[in-house]
Amino acid sequence: MIEGKEIVKTFGAHTAVDHLSFRLEKGKIYGFLGPNGAGKSTTMNMMTGYLAPTSGEITINGYDMLKDPEKAKAYIGYLPEIPPLYNDMTVEEYLEFVAELKKIPSKKRRDEVALAEKKTLIGTYADRLIRHLSKGYRQRVGLAQALLGDPEIIILDEPTVGLDPQQIIEIRNLIRSLKEQHLVILSSHILSEVNEVCDEVMIISHGKMEEIGTPAELEAKYAGHATYQIAIIGEEPQVKGALSGLSGIQKVDISNQKKEDGSLLVTVYTKSSEDIRAEIARALASVSLPVLSMAKEEQSLEDVFLKVTASKNKGGNQNK
Repeated sequence: MIEGKEIVKTFGAHTAVDHLSFRLEKGKIYGFLGPNGAGKSTTMNMMTGYLAPTSGEITINGYDMLKDPEKAKAYIGYLPEIPPLYNDMTVEEYLEFVAELKKIPSKKRRDEVALAEKKTLIGTYADRLIRHLSKGYRQRVGLAQALLGDPEIIILDEPTVGLDPQQIIEIRNLIRSLKEQHLVILSSHILSEVNEVCDEVMIISHGKMEEIGTPAELEAKYAGHATYQIAIIGEEPQVKGALSGLSGIQKVDISNQKKEDGSLLVTVYTKSSEDIRAEIARALASVSLPVLSMAKEEQSLEDVFLKVTASKNKGGNQNK
């Protein structure tokens, strides 16, 4: 478990992290989101012990990161955005070197390296120089070094940046497999990735924790309204007449041009997130207007992120 209590980090007169608190538990993947300069990097550097908070405390399984850093850091594996790799080492040489730095007993190092290679599926590349690996496999090696010593907490900073689509899928699958035995914190600017991989999402803005919850919980909380895209056979006056009597409809937009199949593209905006597709279909059927298709546009994590951070960023953001 990693817990932050009223963490503050200042740089001169500037407050980068402002009384941030959180409690994260093993068995989950947490997405860490925020606009550029929101304080994410500063917070992650404090979580990993690279920066000391100005005030407040961070504890790892009860060990204070400032008072007992060696014991606290022993629970953490960290993959920075740019993995700290040595190109002139083979994969195995590099991992054995990192295992030594982590003070893993010499008798256990080979087994620990083999286990990390197995988890990240790089065993067949153990004798290859790191400089000859693809970007995707370099990321795997970076992840393997984070896993050495079997740390309870894995912190990943932008782990899929620069990867091709197939490599992204492979790394995401690896990350998913980690949550059974670890607490995983994933910082990413790719919101679809966070939505797909993470159990809970933390959104930080101006150094403050604005929201924390599952993607579904946050999407429901910020839904507010719904939008429907409908293809209808009919004329504009008929469509507007049929829909005008429905309660909860805020606005009806109709495209100026018909589609190739002769249908009108109609966009309906409602005042709440309640699903009223059945009511819309009945209203149109009552006046003999055939519906070719109807889809409700779902609230996305991107919508939530923009709503949460929009008002916070109007005045500009200078956090790190």
